Amino acid sequence: MLEVWKVKIGRMNALTHPVVRWHPANKAGRDFVVGDLHGCVDSLRYLLTEIGFDGSRDRLFSVGDLVDRGTDSLAAIDLVDKPWFFPVLGNHEDALISVAAGKMRRQAWYAIGGAWAETLADDQLSVLAARLSVLPLVRIVGEGPGRFNVLHAEFFGADADLEVADFPGDVRNTLLWGRGLALGSADPARQRGLSMTYCGHTPTRAVKTVGSQVFIDTGAFSSDGRLTIVEAGTDRRWSVKERWAAQEGARELALP
Repeated sequence: MLEVWKVKIGRMNALTHPVVRWHPANKAGRDFVVGDLHGCVDSLRYLLTEIGFDGSRDRLFSVGDLVDRGTDSLAAIDLVDKPWFFPVLGNHEDALISVAAGKMRRQAWYAIGGAWAETLADDQLSVLAARLSVLPLVRIVGEGPGRFNVLHAEFFGADADLEVADFPGDVRNTLLWGRGLALGSADPARQRGLSMTYCGHTPTRAVKTVGSQVFIDTGAFSSDGRLTIVEAGTDRRWSVKERWAAQEGARELALP
């Protein structure tokens, strides 16, 4: 079975920037998934300490939206270099990349939370965009009953449809911007055959499961929101408000 995974990973890594990345099951430690960070790295430090995260054995997957709205988008971008951190592309990273490529006006990005970058020169923004442009749209972890998927917004289809890794524009848009399932306006039956899939994008008061998709964005950047981490495949979850984390001295806590 290990050889199968080597073939899959090798095939995906042969692409310059694969839109889907495969990860074998974690036999050594635990897997966690964190909701939309939006620059709330102090909350992340606090939660990683609370769960006893071990960067040598545990992995942290992210549903994207590392940047914008919160207090430290640059620190959030730096997380992509951590060997234990595995994010997918969110619509806010996609916006940053579009601005750097000249496909989106800065003011349009600022209006959705990108104003923190107002003082960054174009070449500085291009460097950040290059670091984020390698992020996949989907991560697939494990196989069989223990498999789970990670993506930003929502997806309609089965596991096999994700594995094709060739998404037309409308599907890509849904992966980054869709809110139908979380808001109750889409049919959950359209995800038949999909393994447990962790998503963010649409803030909810608490973790919300709709069919196979688990929405874990609990509004970390807002005054009444929290950052949430869940342990994959379990009902265990942890949340903290950014101001609580700050009061507890989270800024002084070291990341793994």
